[in-house]
Amino acid sequence: MKQNVLNTDLTGKVAVVTGAGGVLCSYFAKVLARAGAKVALLDLNEEAAKGFAEEIVAEGGVAKAYACNVLNKEICYSVAEAVLKDLGPCDILVNGAGGNNPKATTDKEYFELGDIDADTKSFFDLDADGVGFVFNLNFLGTLIPTQAFARQMVGREGCNILNISSMNAYTPLTKIPAYSGAKAAISNFTQWLAVHFSKVGIRVNAIAPGFFSTKQNAKLLFNEDGTPTARTGKILAATPMGRFGESEELEGGLLFLVNNDAAGFITGVVLPVDGGFSAYSGV
Repeated sequence: MKQNVLNTDLTGKVAVVTGAGGVLCSYFAKVLARAGAKVALLDLNEEAAKGFAEEIVAEGGVAKAYACNVLNKEICYSVAEAVLKDLGPCDILVNGAGGNNPKATTDKEYFELGDIDADTKSFFDLDADGVGFVFNLNFLGTLIPTQAFARQMVGREGCNILNISSMNAYTPLTKIPAYSGAKAAISNFTQWLAVHFSKVGIRVNAIAPGFFSTKQNAKLLFNEDGTPTARTGKILAATPMGRFGESEELEGGLLFLVNNDAAGFITGVVLPVDGGFSAYSGV
């Protein structure tokens, strides 16, 4: 198997990754497996998770997929018991499940006079259920799996929880108020959990990815002819390094934060991996 960038050795560890049927979280699962961990890939889309688990096994790793709804406490507890039986107690939990919903998104960046009666979805048209879904998916979708799997960590030294925050947590992006607010809550919750679990051997940190180009967001970033959208132009202009991130560039942050030798005194940190986006004022 490919050697990891930090030579982090997770042999004998059990890592659980939620949202592992997606692009970035499936990559996280592969990185952890290459470091030696036995990986449980959890996703609502079990078939997608199975496909990535099979890729890990084909590389020589140990992985198993599980169907899991991170908003259902009973299901999460049931999956936690299955992982315990199949792979052993959880040492590393990556809370990757999350996302946005069109019902919680405005059509325009700025509200203008006349938008209330216009054929556009303004702030006043945001759907309460859609906003609630986005908050629940991101916040409760982190809290509930943590309840399920941290029970297996308590009192065992060297356990880690890694949450996935976002640039939205620092400064909200236009159009997506619910997602921005939910990710701000994740950063805050990461700090709260770090304090709460500090006496029982669990470190809690987060990664805040900047802008990464994936199949999932390609249509938002590029036109059909391959040219960048107006939003892409704004993103790159606000990113000092002038480009999108690559999935591989999250590997170092992930492996560093779960490495108990390298980061054993680090907890409650939200690490930006953003090409300088969060540091740039625009001038």
